[in-house]
Amino acid sequence: MAAPTRKSVEFFYDVLSPYTWLAFEVMCRYQQKWNIDLKLRPFFLSGIMQGADNRPPGMVPAKATYMGKDLKRLTDMYQVPFKLPSNPAEVMFIKGSINAGRFLTAVDMNCDQYLEELTRQLFLRIYYRDEDITEPASLMSAAAKAGIPEDLAKQLLSTIKDQAVKDRLRQNTQAALDHGAFGSPTIVAHVDGKPQMFFGSDRMELMAHMLGEKWYGPLPELAKAKM
Repeated sequence: MAAPTRKSVEFFYDVLSPYTWLAFEVMCRYQQKWNIDLKLRPFFLSGIMQGADNRPPGMVPAKATYMGKDLKRLTDMYQVPFKLPSNPAEVMFIKGSINAGRFLTAVDMNCDQYLEELTRQLFLRIYYRDEDITEPASLMSAAAKAGIPEDLAKQLLSTIKDQAVKDRLRQNTQAALDHGAFGSPTIVAHVDGKPQMFFGSDRMELMAHMLGEKWYGPLPELAKAKM
């Protein structure tokens, strides 16, 4: 009897979003437990917000207050070593993530075996170590921790302003918008030839149902993000 066909799940994301880190870790834990082919798709969150005419929840004072408490509870449950940066507004609204997004895109285009761990290291820089992700030295440090050889990391970093890299990041962003994205993460499960879009980190049980899989919780015993 032939094995069931693996279902494709696209994970559209920007490392600037803290809730995205939770969803990212859970999807990475489940990529072997479920019969899925997980495809990481870096996108540009600012482009998503503009294209969807949305605004970040952190810009609403009551939501910002709630998020701080909510993320602490969730990260305890998910076993993700999360800490709010000392100046969240500067991180999210001033520094941004365009260079990180382009670097992730360059890695995806050339050596995608490093994409998962580089993504994790960038999340750890922002939301655990309170470190920068915009400067070349910061990206090189994340690449080193992700196991990317220095010469390769330098070559990839030199391409982040290339038109091909910019175009791919723009294409990922538009593809997410075409699926109905309005924030990060946007997860698209392809089920029976039809895309099923899910937003956020709290729709995993529903996604499992749509995929015909079982949800076992956040599986903290499979955590890969280390302090």
